[in-house]
Amino acid sequence: MMDVSLEKAFQGGSVGFRSMNSAHWFLLTGGLLLAIGISSSVLRRLPVSSSMLYLAVGIVVGPTGLNLFHFNPLKQSAFLEALTEVAVLISLFSAGVKMPVPIKLRLWKAPVLLATTSMMVSVGLTTLFGWYILKLPLGAAILLGAIVAPTDPVLATDVQSRRPGDSDRLRFTLTCEAGMNDGSAFPFVILGMGLLSYHKLGSWVWKWALTDILWATIAGIAIGWAIGYLMGLLVSRVHQKYRSGLLDDFLGLGLIGVVYGVSEICDTWGFLAVFAAAVALRQAESRAAQRIAQGKKVFALGSSQAAGAVQKPMAMPDGQPFVSSSSLVFHEYLERLSELVLILLVGGTLFISSWSLRSVGLSLFLFFVVRPLSVYIGMLPQRGLRRVKGLSAWFGVRGIGSLYYLMYVINNGIAEPLALELIHLVLIVITMSIVMHGATVKPLLTRFWRHDSEDEVPASQNK
Repeated sequence: MMDVSLEKAFQGGSVGFRSMNSAHWFLLTGGLLLAIGISSSVLRRLPVSSSMLYLAVGIVVGPTGLNLFHFNPLKQSAFLEALTEVAVLISLFSAGVKMPVPIKLRLWKAPVLLATTSMMVSVGLTTLFGWYILKLPLGAAILLGAIVAPTDPVLATDVQSRRPGDSDRLRFTLTCEAGMNDGSAFPFVILGMGLLSYHKLGSWVWKWALTDILWATIAGIAIGWAIGYLMGLLVSRVHQKYRSGLLDDFLGLGLIGVVYGVSEICDTWGFLAVFAAAVALRQAESRAAQRIAQGKKVFALGSSQAAGAVQKPMAMPDGQPFVSSSSLVFHEYLERLSELVLILLVGGTLFISSWSLRSVGLSLFLFFVVRPLSVYIGMLPQRGLRRVKGLSAWFGVRGIGSLYYLMYVINNGIAEPLALELIHLVLIVITMSIVMHGATVKPLLTRFWRHDSEDEVPASQNK
């Protein structure tokens, strides 16, 4: 079990920030934002990610370093759950609107396999490690596997799509996987809680299978797709009819809120619903833009023929969507800000005693055994993509999504000893992921794009 000194630290630590009032906190975050903004051109050339810098600052000012503040995730779980929930939702929306148009099932095969089959393999292998090596109860081991299984849509920005319609196959695969597996991990969280008697599973887990898997997944995707698509058609029609400016940022955030609220009321997986809504929004807007462009082209041809003039047809616009593209910059700013705050808090939770053999061993097992095996097993039906599979097997970034699930189970009443054990394990997994993946992302991606191969055929050509 967890080290006694660490347990006392979490139990006895301050509820919020120690020796740092709100003015100090604003000074810290504001100063860090200014430093990053001024030195952004220099930081881009460094072989490290921005998350590593935030984590380093958090560790320096936290209990490990100067001990200026200590954030206690056990006592502040409700606040941290809300913060991580919002961060994940914004990131899922940003990921969804970057998906290429139109949807090609062949292109989506790899990320769907990663978000389903690889997810199950990852949860299973981690469960075995937690049960046999860490000596956790079966329900707790499944819970641990579900918490650390999903890859992160917030911290993995360096290996995800940069803009709507990004044609890079690796970026598309990892972005789409992160967009889906935050929702596909939820049934296993519920299963672990059920085995620990914190959730009703029904006889032979029939309730879990029917409601928490089939209904929550299928209905969640359907709700998100329906609302997102209708929103895209409505906004496109209003834009075409009135030619007036729209508050795109409000529309994007409003869509997130409505979809997530409806999905939660209907007991479906809200994360899947928001990602599906963002994908559907972009599909609807792009189709509407193409119809408008085609209408202008036909009108221009008719006008030129009526006038007896020989003119070239009116050029078709690029069909950029109204909301999904224009609101993306604003959402990415919110995403970066939430990343900075949350990673600072992670650094502010760590003690020197956090680095136990149990937590480090779990992290290494997850990165060097679970992730590669789950990727290659899950993608067995997918031919080719050798280099994409290789990098996907390494870039399974764990972060804010895992932190959200951790706070979710704590707020749903799991026993304090188990909560402390999970905090201990998951925080080190997140910390080591930030360091190990952040230190390797730039050199590995540079090498990947430097070599031409069949794996790097743009998605738009992979028909």
